[in-house]
Amino acid sequence: MPSSRSCAASRPDSGGINLEDISSPRCFEIERRLQELLDIPVFHDDQHGTAVVLIASLMNAAKCVDKRMDTLRVVVCGIGAAGMSIVRMLHSAGVPSVVAVDREGILSADREYVNPAWQWCAQHTNPEGRTGGLTEAIAGADVFIGVSGPGVLSVDQVKSMAADPIVFAMANPEPEIRPDLIQGIAAVIGTGRSDYPNQINNVLCFPGIFRGALDCRASRITEGMKLAAAKAIAAVVTDEQLSSEYIVPSVFNAAVVENVRKAVIEAAYADKVARRQDKRSLGDDDKASHAESGM
Repeated sequence: MPSSRSCAASRPDSGGINLEDISSPRCFEIERRLQELLDIPVFHDDQHGTAVVLIASLMNAAKCVDKRMDTLRVVVCGIGAAGMSIVRMLHSAGVPSVVAVDREGILSADREYVNPAWQWCAQHTNPEGRTGGLTEAIAGADVFIGVSGPGVLSVDQVKSMAADPIVFAMANPEPEIRPDLIQGIAAVIGTGRSDYPNQINNVLCFPGIFRGALDCRASRITEGMKLAAAKAIAAVVTDEQLSSEYIVPSVFNAAVVENVRKAVIEAAYADKVARRQDKRSLGDDDKASHAESGM
């Protein structure tokens, strides 16, 4: 795997850098260093791509159960690369109560953690001051988000959640709980697998968010750009199409990339990181030249 220094050395020939398959907590430091060294977008897809598509799914799932994002209580289980980015995006999306759980139990502000990512997370989650493990965290929660491991979540724990619970069990290849075990208990269920409804797949995010960032010559990818991408993905599913088994568009939906691209460009200008002089969308000539170049 290339180091941050070797990635930075490629800057004159690079429009952006996409990081893949880097474990936590190293991924946070590598991404941070590259962002400090470079003035081009740096995007760790395992972190942020997963978080963007998860937030899009949650926006539509909340609509299905007639709940608002600013009223949800959410439990995130598994505070690694994806889990950390999900926690940050939940805050950006206006979710008021997030409880983070990992192998040591609920992360709490009154404890010290060697992992700096966990330390940040502990300071920005668990507003109720809950203690214990997943059982204590999930009681009364509206949403469970799992990016952990197989079999972590039990049927009884889902039953202890608030009315019309939303369960996103995204561990692969085996989810935190098999969807068939909680049919009729959870109102909305999503996984990372293609053989169940509501596949939460980061491929829905990556082409559009990077295409938009490159087209407006963004110097970086901001939280605002990621949130705009999530909203754009969610909007592909119309109110007429929305159901408990269809909250997120298919990875083959041709509208996703262009919707995300446009939303990301708008957000880049709003966040003052776009360096293209005009704010117009690409014209047909520009689109054709990009198509010929394989972009």
